[in-house]
Amino acid sequence: MDEYKPLVQKAIEYGIKHEKSLDSRVEAAMDKLMILFGSELLKIIPGRVSTEIDARLSFHKDASIEKAKKLIKMYDEQGISKERVLIKLAATWEGIQAAKVLESEYGIHCNLTLLFSFCQAVACADAKVTLISPFVGRILDWHVKNTGKTYVKPEEDPGVISVTRIYNYYKNHDIETQVMAASFRNTGEIKALAGCDLLTISPKLLAELENCAEPLQRALSVSNAKSIEIEKQEMSEPTFRWLLNQDAMATEKLSEGIRNFTADSRKLQEMITDMILKAP
Repeated sequence: MDEYKPLVQKAIEYGIKHEKSLDSRVEAAMDKLMILFGSELLKIIPGRVSTEIDARLSFHKDASIEKAKKLIKMYDEQGISKERVLIKLAATWEGIQAAKVLESEYGIHCNLTLLFSFCQAVACADAKVTLISPFVGRILDWHVKNTGKTYVKPEEDPGVISVTRIYNYYKNHDIETQVMAASFRNTGEIKALAGCDLLTISPKLLAELENCAEPLQRALSVSNAKSIEIEKQEMSEPTFRWLLNQDAMATEKLSEGIRNFTADSRKLQEMITDMILKAP
């Protein structure tokens, strides 16, 4: 898009200036481009921006930590505090453990994405990550595709049920990690999760909500969660891997998400490589 060409050009120049080999220049340019986009977003929003770790590092704890530290340093060079940045990692065991180190040792806040199962949410709570992004709509998509069942009532939607369980578990046990429900397919799902810590909603669905005359009732609350008896879960690496393996939906959607994010990274990498090679 023409409006973003100056940012891309600036990233290309950064990569060429700071690195010598082609591979290093491409990596530096890709990192810089994310920082530049994040910086532009932070000019127009009061809160935080998520900046994603390359999906190809999803199973590499140490590399994810080093990449996150590098990105935060680049934000700092732009005059942006780490308090305004969420490092976004896939909720693999390695990604969650990387987030644990980043949060506890470096004060770097993390957003764990591609979260489809309760075991992932429990592991994230144990790691004391800042925020998780459970995907409501993608859970629904899988169940519709694999069972052929349609879900008319939002309260029967498997994505809504999953996020409700996670929210209630967190609030019942005073877990500070925020729940940001994501990937909605309809406003019914949003209404069924009203009261969740955070919701990320598309412009289309926001417009539908704006045009709705019905009062929006709170569906999730700390008081309701506290009134339920919920057992605290213990989550070791073997338990995590076993439970994730037993959840076909979560296993498939996590893998699919990593593959799709990786495909996007490779596409961007090819574009940046071509532009660097053609640079004067």
